[in-house]
Amino acid sequence: RAPAMSGFHDVRFPLSIGLNARGGPERRTEIVTLNSGREERNAVWRDSRRRWDAAPGVRSQADLARLVAFFEARRGRLHAFRFTDPFDHSSGPSGQAPGPFDQGIGTGDGARTRFQLSKAYGDAANAWRRPITHPQPDSLRVAVDGVETGFGLEPDGWIVFAAPPADGALITAGFRFDVPTRFDVDQIEASLEGGGALIASVPLLEVRL
Repeated sequence: RAPAMSGFHDVRFPLSIGLNARGGPERRTEIVTLNSGREERNAVWRDSRRRWDAAPGVRSQADLARLVAFFEARRGRLHAFRFTDPFDHSSGPSGQAPGPFDQGIGTGDGARTRFQLSKAYGDAANAWRRPITHPQPDSLRVAVDGVETGFGLEPDGWIVFAAPPADGALITAGFRFDVPTRFDVDQIEASLEGGGALIASVPLLEVRL
């Protein structure tokens, strides 16, 4: 048989394990030190990428069994899946439910009906805007010019309106979201001790689909 091709499985990494993961964003920057001692810095990646280690969430034999089953179903590193970043999975402040005015995602022009969900980071002058491709649909709320309204949701986080918002109308949205992620190893190494599970590392890596 031909080898299986990689893909995306629309399933979520076990929350009971993932919410105790450690990790965060990384960027790739080239730095050259000139003869004068000054530096020239160049961003190799336009967007950041996140890494986590889910090992802290594996605390029992039941956790280990759940992890191994999920790992096997993804065929190790082969298939990506949804991962809820424990530190960053909502459009608004941590601990608050998403609201329809959390994030500006576009401005109407009287013709356009599709708008990409996104989240802004940092101050307005230097903000980095992150596309949100895997929102949690039941959390989505959308408003046009301050009035919450109905919408459709297309793949990759596109909001669609039945009629185009008016020219100059501000489109805002609130949501929880997951990150497309894969395992970054093809082997799970674990042991049992005192009725619990010991596992050194479960590296996970954000992927761009």
